[in-house]
Amino acid sequence: MIADGQRIQILLVEDDPDDVLLMSEVLRETRIANDLHIAMDGEEAMDFFYRRGRFPHAPVPDLVFLDLNLPKKDGRQVLTEIKADPSLRRIPVIVLTTSAAEQDVLDAYDEHVNAYVRKPLGFAALLDVFRSIEDFWLGSVLLPPRKPAAT
Repeated sequence: MIADGQRIQILLVEDDPDDVLLMSEVLRETRIANDLHIAMDGEEAMDFFYRRGRFPHAPVPDLVFLDLNLPKKDGRQVLTEIKADPSLRRIPVIVLTTSAAEQDVLDAYDEHVNAYVRKPLGFAALLDVFRSIEDFWLGSVLLPPRKPAAT
């Protein structure tokens, strides 16, 4: 649960500009105030976590939405690295992808993903999914306290 008045820091790791735009619009429709940060590939995501490159002042995300199919470093590798790092592993990661392949689902849970969600088609369906995520992850779940970003 996020404290009243506190803005949640969300990192969206997504390479498709249309999906980024759609998810940005959907997140504006949610009830919880959020700051959305975007990483367009897996290397950018890791730079965000470690405050490198163009992200020297990146906040520690409260929640990560991670696509699996990314350029440079794919989402599977990003997930493995996040969950292997003691300073990052407690950050909830939700895979949000078009893949419904059984092996992708199994591999993600083997790497300790917190949830695996298939991207629905269309604004209304995506809004329904995000409202469910919002109700659960931001309304009911106690998230770990924020710690300083890894260096």
